[in-house]
Amino acid sequence: MVRIAGVVIPEYKNVERALTYIYGVGLTRSQKVLAITGIDPYKKAKDLDEKEVALLKECIEKNYKIEGDLRREVANNIKRLKDIGSYRGSRHAKKLPIKGRTKTNSRTIRGNIVRTMGSGRRKVEKT
Repeated sequence: MVRIAGVVIPEYKNVERALTYIYGVGLTRSQKVLAITGIDPYKKAKDLDEKEVALLKECIEKNYKIEGDLRREVANNIKRLKDIGSYRGSRHAKKLPIKGRTKTNSRTIRGNIVRTMGSGRRKVEKT
């Protein structure tokens, strides 16, 4: 069981993919960390020895903001947007999409309500 930054990474995945289970570490950052430490990216996580795990922990925790610190920073950024009353802050408060095509993408929040004319066929009454 390999534990890095308080996260148990899956044992049967390649280290390159397993590191992405840590919040704040994506595939690109995982590849950079493995290149810096010199660990084979295709090695299984269960095959890492203690020295390699310590090397990964040190590299990730020293160079990058991850897990709790990153979550806290993101939450503070969203709170700041709400406090200053910006458009993005109000969209966060209403739990609506912040950027992009908000007419159609907000249906996940509103429910799948189609509000267009002629979207359904009328039933014709038979006489």
